[in-house]
Amino acid sequence: MAKFFNTAGPIQEEDHYFIPIAQRIDLDEILMLVDQKKYFVLHAPRQSGKTTTLLELCKILNQSGKYKCLYINVESAQTARGNVEQAMRIITQDLVRREKIYLPQDDTLATNVDEIYRRSPASALGLLLTKWAQEHLLPTVLLVDEIDSLVGDTLVSVMRQLRDGYNERPKNFPQSVILCGVRDVRDYRLDDGSGKAPVTGGSAYNINSDSLRMGPFTRDEVKALYQQHTEASGQAFSDEALNLVFDLTNGQPWLVNALAYEACFKNPLGRDRSQTITAEMIVAAKEALILRRVTHLDQLADKLKEPRVRRVIEPMISGDFSLDIVQDDIDYVVDLGLVVGTRMGFKIANPIYHEVIPRQLTFINQNLLKSIVDDLWYINPDGSIAVEKLLQDFQQFFRENSETWIQRFDQYHEAGPQLLLQAYL
Repeated sequence: MAKFFNTAGPIQEEDHYFIPIAQRIDLDEILMLVDQKKYFVLHAPRQSGKTTTLLELCKILNQSGKYKCLYINVESAQTARGNVEQAMRIITQDLVRREKIYLPQDDTLATNVDEIYRRSPASALGLLLTKWAQEHLLPTVLLVDEIDSLVGDTLVSVMRQLRDGYNERPKNFPQSVILCGVRDVRDYRLDDGSGKAPVTGGSAYNINSDSLRMGPFTRDEVKALYQQHTEASGQAFSDEALNLVFDLTNGQPWLVNALAYEACFKNPLGRDRSQTITAEMIVAAKEALILRRVTHLDQLADKLKEPRVRRVIEPMISGDFSLDIVQDDIDYVVDLGLVVGTRMGFKIANPIYHEVIPRQLTFINQNLLKSIVDDLWYINPDGSIAVEKLLQDFQQFFRENSETWIQRFDQYHEAGPQLLLQAYL
């Protein structure tokens, strides 16, 4: 089967075009931290290549002959919420399953998991990791994916079991543990059950030595990824198209892949490999992704409902920077990949997100307005938009209706006038 651009799940080398992880992370630094018996965090926004990186790192560490390494994804334990015993059952069973996949010659975990869980279900993860380390001559390394999907007492328990075993490494506990998620450990909010301010991850996991962040693709990496398609299929991308992709996405990996997949595989014209992918085709791909409200963009839009996100995004929309913004909120929104820092301050991470955010916030109002506005009155006879007439009509509409309509923008009241204009346009 011909390779294609990946927009769902980890990279499969036989199926997907991809940038090798050694180009995306400082592999030497990570291997050094493992050698130094460090526990650390690797984080990046959603769909940036975190899982692919961990799986490849697991392979590298096992092939080195120096370590026994396991990858685990704890997201399935999110359903347990605060039920620690249920969560530990889910996590330890997943460890057993992963051992059969990545270390098929071993049976340490499968042999011990049931007895350990019966003996102490709430602390089964730490006990199982101790048994795993004790029964191997080589040091063990654990890679924990989606750690920040856990909540409440479950997250507290996992973090503290890892911390409790830290002093026993490497003979009686993993030599190195890498936690991976969207957010940095300092931003994990651990409910201590007191009803007071939540404990932060930094205090519950004070053994963390480093927090490494995976960045977006560079302009050269975007070109290198697309060149793989050109070499495989003969289909070229114009220089204007390549530059536009980077300008629209700022290198966000999912967006880079999604635009190319839309242009080359979903667009009937793009499926003709004799056709060069042009800037116009990339613009059409961008519009199609936004209008379909694809999963990545829909998840991004869902984050806009969070108060911590609103407190940062709203001033960017309204231009009112007199609103209080705290550094923790900025750090959180940066970790989510919604905002990036610049020499001039902060801005929305890329032009596609910049377009999606107000569209999403005005989506319902757009549809309501369509039902009361004649779609044709603002079009000139030559097909152009009568801009002056359009703005004058909006002014009249605003005078008559603004108070009622601005209330429709839920939490984003301060940005209401700007969002109402966006919906109207």
